[in-house]
Amino acid sequence: MDRLTAMKVFVEVANSGSFSATADKLDMSRAMVTRYVGTLEQWLSSRLLQRTTRSVTLTDAGESCLRRSQQMLALMENVEEEASSNDAALRGQLRITCSISFAYAQMAAAVVDFLKLYPQLKIDLNASEGALNLVEARIDLAIRISAEPDPALIGRVLAPCPSVLVASPRYLALHGRPQLPADLAAHRCLSYANFGKSVWTLSQGDEQTQVSVSSHFSANEATALLQAALAGGGVALQPAYLASPHLADGSLQIVLPQWSLPDMAIYALYPSRKHLSPAVRALLDFLVERFAKMHGQSARPL
Repeated sequence: MDRLTAMKVFVEVANSGSFSATADKLDMSRAMVTRYVGTLEQWLSSRLLQRTTRSVTLTDAGESCLRRSQQMLALMENVEEEASSNDAALRGQLRITCSISFAYAQMAAAVVDFLKLYPQLKIDLNASEGALNLVEARIDLAIRISAEPDPALIGRVLAPCPSVLVASPRYLALHGRPQLPADLAAHRCLSYANFGKSVWTLSQGDEQTQVSVSSHFSANEATALLQAALAGGGVALQPAYLASPHLADGSLQIVLPQWSLPDMAIYALYPSRKHLSPAVRALLDFLVERFAKMHGQSARPL
């Protein structure tokens, strides 16, 4: 059996913790997944995985094999990319990650348009709110919205990403419209479970204030809070790229429009400048140009 394929199967099992999930992702039978892993264990004369009815975990030998397999697969991808570098067409697969809300609002459409330019490429988009280790997860490019991105990664700013406070007209008719940041303390607020859950920072010119808000509903994901705001659940802090369509059609309204929220930016992050593949460079350039054209089309500049 092909050892590189066996390594690929093993890496997917290790990452997902499931033979069935690996079979679905790689479009092969569960029996074939089991056979590849078993054959790899025979080649190495070591048990790589501990299997129970509920979980699959790595042995010490499996941990070592996982690192080596990831290195081998990455090397193979580099060889394939270099071999085709003289060809005008980009090939291979890119793995990218971003938040669920950004995938929904921006990234899915961007990927489709990028693949129209390079139809021989494949892209795997991991939409997740969790922080991923880009090296371990073999992520080529991460799109993150942050004020201070991870200094261990190489970052390229794609666009500013302002936030807005929004509420539905129905909520504001029932509860009144806040006139000052301090008024938020008396309102039902929808906040992020991971950050800023109970304190929001607003500024106007040189004045900055922090408001303790009463969070009746929190979530770890922006689109959930957006839907809650649309349903009249309260005042929500939202990225402008997500709130803009609803501000345009009137289903949401900006709260405290004279006050600003902390500056954020959309970053493209990658582990290293060394050996950056032509495909990743092409995607980076595409995203920079795309967001430059979109700049200024949201409720506030994107």
